[in-house]
Amino acid sequence: MSKTAIIIGAGPAGLTVAYELLKRTNIKPIIFEMDDCVGGISRTINYKGNRLDIGGHRFFSKSDRVTRWWQNIMPVQTEMANPEKIDKVMLVRQRLSSVYYLRKFFSYPVSLSWNTIKNLGIFRMSKIGLSYLKIKIAPLKDESNLENFFINRFGQELYRTFFKDYTEKVWGVPCTEISSEWGAQRVKGLSIGKILSQAIKSIFVGDKEIQQKEVETSLITKFLYPKFGPGQMWESVAELVKNDGAKIYLRHRIVGLELLVDKITRIKIKNLNTGEIKEITGDYFFSTMPVKDLIGSLVGLVPEKIKDIAGGLAYRDFITIGLLLKKLKIKKVAKIETKNNLIPDNWIYIQEPDVKLGRVQIFNNWSRFLVAKPESVWLGLEYFVQEGDKLWLKSAEEIKGIAITEMEQIGFIDRAAVIDSVVIKIPKAYPAYFGSYGEFNQIRDFTDKISNLFLIGRNGMHRYNNMDHSVLSALVAVDNIVDNISGRENIWQINADEEYHEHR
Repeated sequence: MSKTAIIIGAGPAGLTVAYELLKRTNIKPIIFEMDDCVGGISRTINYKGNRLDIGGHRFFSKSDRVTRWWQNIMPVQTEMANPEKIDKVMLVRQRLSSVYYLRKFFSYPVSLSWNTIKNLGIFRMSKIGLSYLKIKIAPLKDESNLENFFINRFGQELYRTFFKDYTEKVWGVPCTEISSEWGAQRVKGLSIGKILSQAIKSIFVGDKEIQQKEVETSLITKFLYPKFGPGQMWESVAELVKNDGAKIYLRHRIVGLELLVDKITRIKIKNLNTGEIKEITGDYFFSTMPVKDLIGSLVGLVPEKIKDIAGGLAYRDFITIGLLLKKLKIKKVAKIETKNNLIPDNWIYIQEPDVKLGRVQIFNNWSRFLVAKPESVWLGLEYFVQEGDKLWLKSAEEIKGIAITEMEQIGFIDRAAVIDSVVIKIPKAYPAYFGSYGEFNQIRDFTDKISNLFLIGRNGMHRYNNMDHSVLSALVAVDNIVDNISGRENIWQINADEEYHEHR
């Protein structure tokens, strides 16, 4: 007799679970997704033929298993899998990112190159070097907050130059209030020494392997990318699981989960189109919904302390403005000059303190198939906000106006070159490492004792995971069912080991 798995969320983790359950077990998955499309934050939005990737999703992993999983769904471009002839294909892309600071471009990750020395000047460079030597001789003993974590790895001056302002722009709080665990998950293996050694290695060895397992994640130079953006991958997976018997319900929100002793027995789902509420039973439950909402939806014996901690969990929200242009104003030295001044970066970190803009994506450079007319420039302007703050509450037209003004202010565009724009708001995009996060282990201990509940994915684990970590958490969760493993430790270890870390 087959069993049923209720999967909350149709993002990478939820869809991976459904796919694996159908391939490896007799458990039938039912997926409930609150949004009107699959993919979660890894979706692709089609605006008048111009496709928008929310946040930028590079398909690479230090896990061979994840890389093989992706390539099983969508082949990598070759002469046979030619993206000019077929749509379902992964492009091999060159990673190029920059930091924009002092109205100048710095390579990212920041390197001790002639360009960096010229842009910063001898005085600043001397201070950075002396500061780094000082911290190597006498590192800070207290590394409980993110500021001290950064300083111990880069020195006070380099931290203040390239990390402090941007990180606080992203999170909206001082680095002293953010747990160093965020740094441990994103930059633990990265240091000035790693940057220099990888640069030397790339000169003599090269970087041909997509897996790049021995390369610090921030320094990886190539990645895979679906022809029509990350959403194409998850739309393909959704189609496959539906063909194999899974059910996917969009615009359905979980409003209650009945907890009886150590098991979830049923859930209540609200159809957001009709307002109708239904109850459904299941044998296994996989949650990718924000932990704050999950605990708030539990009906049963939930300790007040757990409710309080969940209620204090913080999130950072996100606004992307898709901006279509005739051309860029700013120029950057490139191998090929173009009429629209297209610069070669995938994205640019805006370090300038006089604007709220956090990052700029150039979608033309992710995949030219994201842009309806190749002669135009298609950008994603990213703002890190708090749901309900002044910027979040502004109208789409007001937000567009602010974005265009700031892009003019830092010298990227002329307002007259703007063709069109669109505003996308994403709540709870980033689980935060402040608020009540210091007590999160108590929530983990509580949920781990619920025998048929699995927390997976970025929001499901309240962990700033990359997409490959979310996929791997789903794979390991299904492993545990197949192998009859009752614990959850192997799931929580994902992105806790140095192998998986990445910065920005």
